[in-house]
Amino acid sequence: MIGVDVGSGDRMALGVLAQYRMATTEQMHRVIAPEVRIEQTRRRLARLRAEGLVDRITLPQAGRTRVWFPTAYGAQLASEWPEMRGHRPARAVSDPTAVRLKAGHTLTVTETALVFLEDARRHGDLFRPLDWLTEVHHPIGSGEAVIPDALMYYKRGSQDGDSGAMLRAFVEVDRATMGPERLAAKLPAYERLYRYVTVAPGRRRPSIGQKPELEDWRRHYPLFPRLLFVLDGTGPVGVENRISALRAGAGQLAPSRFLHDVPILAAPLADLHHHGPSAPVWRPVHDPDQRVGWKGPSGP
Repeated sequence: MIGVDVGSGDRMALGVLAQYRMATTEQMHRVIAPEVRIEQTRRRLARLRAEGLVDRITLPQAGRTRVWFPTAYGAQLASEWPEMRGHRPARAVSDPTAVRLKAGHTLTVTETALVFLEDARRHGDLFRPLDWLTEVHHPIGSGEAVIPDALMYYKRGSQDGDSGAMLRAFVEVDRATMGPERLAAKLPAYERLYRYVTVAPGRRRPSIGQKPELEDWRRHYPLFPRLLFVLDGTGPVGVENRISALRAGAGQLAPSRFLHDVPILAAPLADLHHHGPSAPVWRPVHDPDQRVGWKGPSGP
């Protein structure tokens, strides 16, 4: 990597692209270096491209916006770094045609990460760029899996202290490209993940009176992460329709402990931009007439 500064911004830029999969020049600037001129970010990305670590496409329908993504070589290199261990980056999309086809949704997921990141910076919370993991695979048996758009690790409170609560959230970003019923169908999958217990080959599930195995998610999280639905690509009526569908879907799960133990919230991306995700812009699926902040008074 001749000419690449592996000890600072270049390394972070490649790590972010490997983990987020793609971002525009402006998004990359907001993630890695918002305090400097954007020309420095452009030069950094050009340097990484010259080394074969990242590439770009241009979206003519979006004002010739440049979209950056890691090459297969860049993604492989980043996956070997110590800070990336334990949460291997999502499989890179390094073909320009595939990037173009996936850009709409993936860039919206990146933008969602940014509203949380910028909000954390304003509030002094601890949420680093690499605390946003895309497409983490969670098996639920029978060859099926729950794969949220993102898994977020977030610490509320002072970055220098240990008193803040550690929060985790599964994030689903919906751009209104599917019907409300298909969006609501994600809830039973998460409820299955909540109940899922791994059984080793050759072993039986515990019988009555035996100590049950741990649910599989407990191997990774002390408490089940919150479930956040971020809605985009539709107006107020569409938002209401989607929240109503989510509420109906949750009603079909009752009386599951999942609904009692896991906050399930929905909010338009436009409101997160305008007010910030810490503001009371989230609608609890069980009571969409409320408005709450996603962090709540306490939680998982």
